[in-house]
Amino acid sequence: MLGELLGQSIQRYPGHDCYELIEEIRTAAKADRRHESGSGQRLVNLLGKLGDEELLPVTRAFNQFLNLANLAEQYHGIRRKRGHESDLMVESLQQVFERLTSSGISADELHRRVADLSIEFVMTAHPTEVARRTLIMKYDEMSDCLARLDHDDLLPAERDEIVSRLAQLISEAWHTDEIRHERPTAVDEAKWGFAVIENSLWQALPKFLRSLDLSLSEVTGQGLPLDAAPIRIASWMGGDRDGNPNVTHQVTRKVFLLGRWMAADLYLRDIQALRAELSMWQANDELTALAGDSREPYRHVLAGLRDRLVRTRDWAEACVNGEAGDATDILFENRDFIEPLEMCYRSLLDCGLESIADGPLLDTIRRAHTFGLTLIRLDIRQEASRHAQAVAEMVDYLELGDYLSWNEEQRQQFLLKELQGRRPLVPRHWEPSEEVREVLATCEVIAQQTPEALGSYVISMASKPSDVLSVILLLRESGMTFPMRVVPLFETLDDLTGAPESMAALYEVDWYREYCGGRQEVMIGYSDSSKDAGQLMAAWAQYQAQEKLTAVAAIYGVHLTLFHGRGGTVGRGGGPANRAILSQPPGSVNGSFRITEQGEMIRFKFGLPRLAEQSLTLYTTAVIEATLAPPPEPEPQWRETMDWLTERSLKAYREVVRDDPDFVPYFRQVTPEQALGKLALGSRPARRKPTGGVESLRAIPWIFAWTQMRLMLPSWLGSDVALEEAARNDRLPVLREMMQGWPFFRTYVDMLEMVLAKADLRIASYYEQTLVEDESLKKLGGSLRDRLKGCIERLLELKGQETLLEGEPVFAHSMRVRNPYTDPLHYLQAELLKRDRENEGKDDVPEMVGRALKVTMAGIAAGMRNTG
Repeated sequence: MLGELLGQSIQRYPGHDCYELIEEIRTAAKADRRHESGSGQRLVNLLGKLGDEELLPVTRAFNQFLNLANLAEQYHGIRRKRGHESDLMVESLQQVFERLTSSGISADELHRRVADLSIEFVMTAHPTEVARRTLIMKYDEMSDCLARLDHDDLLPAERDEIVSRLAQLISEAWHTDEIRHERPTAVDEAKWGFAVIENSLWQALPKFLRSLDLSLSEVTGQGLPLDAAPIRIASWMGGDRDGNPNVTHQVTRKVFLLGRWMAADLYLRDIQALRAELSMWQANDELTALAGDSREPYRHVLAGLRDRLVRTRDWAEACVNGEAGDATDILFENRDFIEPLEMCYRSLLDCGLESIADGPLLDTIRRAHTFGLTLIRLDIRQEASRHAQAVAEMVDYLELGDYLSWNEEQRQQFLLKELQGRRPLVPRHWEPSEEVREVLATCEVIAQQTPEALGSYVISMASKPSDVLSVILLLRESGMTFPMRVVPLFETLDDLTGAPESMAALYEVDWYREYCGGRQEVMIGYSDSSKDAGQLMAAWAQYQAQEKLTAVAAIYGVHLTLFHGRGGTVGRGGGPANRAILSQPPGSVNGSFRITEQGEMIRFKFGLPRLAEQSLTLYTTAVIEATLAPPPEPEPQWRETMDWLTERSLKAYREVVRDDPDFVPYFRQVTPEQALGKLALGSRPARRKPTGGVESLRAIPWIFAWTQMRLMLPSWLGSDVALEEAARNDRLPVLREMMQGWPFFRTYVDMLEMVLAKADLRIASYYEQTLVEDESLKKLGGSLRDRLKGCIERLLELKGQETLLEGEPVFAHSMRVRNPYTDPLHYLQAELLKRDRENEGKDDVPEMVGRALKVTMAGIAAGMRNTG
């Protein structure tokens, strides 16, 4: 239906001829997929004949269709009408709880674990969300129309009205430019994150907590405590300054204030609605004392909160606009807002009005415990050397020595002495360098916040205790009065290997153990480790690092939370979330779990209230199950086999990516990597350094580029050789045994299968044919495609299948539906890249070519879904 409505829009403009041309291309693409003779040539010829003025409408039509296909598929996952495959995918909370209690876990233990649960989603603005916010809002309303159509009792007139609104929205989207022309700023990204909360999570979270409360009561006899906040939302948008010079302390301050402004605005709507609801006159003594002789005590108390929220909103708005806001009697600490609400709740219970207490009032209390007055908890991320530089400049100014030349022991001694002392370290008239001034200014902004406003301070490239201690010292010097979580991030292969030793050294410091109160968070990076070592080696290194980090924390009596820095793609740790959580090492998910959600995946998981509820259920059940019924330890023989496989995969991966001189030139020519910079995707630069090879590239453009031309290289290179050698050495029986008994390995194999299903040899070879001239580079391309083919054959042999995705019919069908729409975009992209490169340096690159090229990137990203 959505496709037909789009067709009607195209017939109206640009007109019937254009519509016929698009239909002809679509028919040729379908025939090409069915391998009808001559069809491939027919498709290429049709696309090759397009004039500059036809390029844009054709690419836009296929891009729009793929976005509508995503929308239909997303809605199909939450349909009202039962009996769809997709309904079986999410097990209910109650089913999981009953399964756990019947396996011997006591009701008390289950209740305690759920009440103490801590799952934190950290939204990050990684630049893979290609769609503009303007369009996302239209797509959201289209979903809403689909939901309204999904009833059996609509009158014909009602149905027509909804379909006509859908047609309007599709027409609006068709006439809207889908490409951003200005890069979003870090503040724009933060606003986009806030919009996800306003439009979806604000409704979804209380509903999810109601079902959690109900299921827990049914199975254990006790509900969720009133102040429980099993789910929290944090964000990196406006706080992540690692490699992003556009995130300054001014940006971070503005994002904190925007969060407060928006929270005050959302709570105001809640309080207004509650005042309409709570018109009762019965109240307990506690509330009467607060409300005086008011006839409507609840309304009286809520009116006081309403007035304070209005003042808070006006203060935050003034501060965001750079004016001096009046901070008299604003709501700043969460408890100032929560206490009056809980007092109303207790009073209703005391007066026997439970059904009223457990209505919208309970939802508002739950929102207040979850989102607080800041809406999100902002994480700060900065690179370790920036903190060392700040301490070094201070030490140098005070003439205490050369900090950077000190060994680790000297650095620790100095930092601990300062942390245990009372005198301020920052000299009064000191003029630090520009970079250090920015680090200190950021620390000052953090120190002015309440604890509830802050997530974690993440240190990238951290490897020693001094990296953590220097951050705590800089925060204290800036006036911080409470301990903030300081989180080292271990990302490359060497970092992951050394992580357990680094953390043991930190726990050895008595002062630090006291500071962190027996709780520590450690971040595991997925993307750079894959780029550095290949997917198989990275996955095994992450698994072993988590095992050892869990063991080290246990020795020191520290409760460890692992923070998983995953992306949407398999090459960056992506894949079905519940499967990933259930395949973590036993003991590593201990009632607490933190994970990044980024780019387009935020929209696919949390973009609609019903979808968000589904995602929250999925994560929660997986974390509870991994905590209470963790997978068994892997057998010694399986570990030995993983070591054997990864030794081969690492060598094979690095021989190509690092050692083959033709590799980087081939990558630059055959993928749209260079052109990606023209897409106004995120506020971060695509490279850490403007020159350099693969190592200087951010993990996202690296994966995005290979996905666009369907070679999917980062996700399988290395695994091909490991599986080939395993087959030659008669190790396949052991691998099959590992798939049966070890969720980690099973998940790895399934993810590999999914990526191989998205790879496409014909399309990859077409890009090479069109864009690569050098024979030696073509030779490398041919060998990579042969290896991909070999990898697919080995995987099918391992799983005993004839074709890929035999066990995933829904996903296989989704890929088949999309192919005839992505194929033309691939062929056009290769052609447009060629034209773009031929015209480079000349002033006559037709604007249409540039725009159409960007649209092909957006369309392929929509077609492939998890692109970054």
